[in-house]
Amino acid sequence: MHSRRNFLSAVAMAAGALAVKPAAWAQARKEVRIAGKRIKTVDIHAHASIQAVEDVIRGTPVERQIGGPRLLEPSRLTMMDEWGIDVSAISANQYWWYAAEDRGLARDIIRVQDEGFAAWVERYPERFVGLTSPALQFPDLAADQLDYAVNELGFRGASIAGHVNGVVPASSEFDVFWAKCEELDVPVFVHPAGARNIVMEGGLDYRGDLGNIIGNPLETAFLLTRMIFDGTFDRFPNLKICGAHGGGFLPSYFGRTEVACNGGGAEDCLNRKPPREYLRTQIFADSMVFSDEGLRHLVAEMGPSQVVYGTDMPLGWPDTMDLIIHSTHLSNAEKEMILGGNLIRLLRIDRTI
Repeated sequence: MHSRRNFLSAVAMAAGALAVKPAAWAQARKEVRIAGKRIKTVDIHAHASIQAVEDVIRGTPVERQIGGPRLLEPSRLTMMDEWGIDVSAISANQYWWYAAEDRGLARDIIRVQDEGFAAWVERYPERFVGLTSPALQFPDLAADQLDYAVNELGFRGASIAGHVNGVVPASSEFDVFWAKCEELDVPVFVHPAGARNIVMEGGLDYRGDLGNIIGNPLETAFLLTRMIFDGTFDRFPNLKICGAHGGGFLPSYFGRTEVACNGGGAEDCLNRKPPREYLRTQIFADSMVFSDEGLRHLVAEMGPSQVVYGTDMPLGWPDTMDLIIHSTHLSNAEKEMILGGNLIRLLRIDRTI
């Protein structure tokens, strides 16, 4: 295991993905304080990629270039220091590897990707933790990849899309993966990819990047709702899922969800508890709602224990840290929970600053 890890880490370094010059980013880190108390901040929503994966996919049906701002470089640390982020949970959130029909290829893609992340985390153990993004088109393989990532590489959870080549992973077909998540007691971060499984082809091809603006939160809301109504959360009562972008549209209009499968006439629902119980226990959401009222509403619907800090780093979205710090609706204890405390617990991060 370790020799394989060392080999793949060396490949990643040779590709330039881990080339680091400490002097290029060393600077004073912004310290975040609540009522004068220094707190530890943790970001659940941080995109990353490993360029060495290009060597694995060259000449295959999923060949592509891997680059851009997602690559792990010293500038990531500089950005984190400027924003006041102490720990970043990095994950690969593009999921193009779901299209790999060859099981061996899918296995190798994730192995190289995860080994690259592990090498980066090993270099900066106080600043990063890893989330694996397994090949969920093969649920049993994804379970094995999660097991390896957690038990051998020290990862703290997984990241998945809202659908797998059009199939929402709420049915029993994916139970082997969910069972492994529950067994390892690790959270799963859901990052969508434009709701191509829901919206007709071309349905969002209009001005304003609607696949991102409307499709992404729709995809997340659809997955989480399916997991409630299809009984996935009941089959795995200790499963914990975090939805990107404020949990999508789900928390914003949850009353309608409650009516549908809480004695409201939809007799085919499989959920055993009122829908809100899942929203306040097994479902989490990141803080990407961008307004004081949006944050107030999200916390009111879900509870402060279910909301975590997320940035979408390094893709240029507005940061919500100041929104949380200066909220007039949250207590100091709730601000500390959202900015770091909840994720410290979920991801088993050392509380020491």
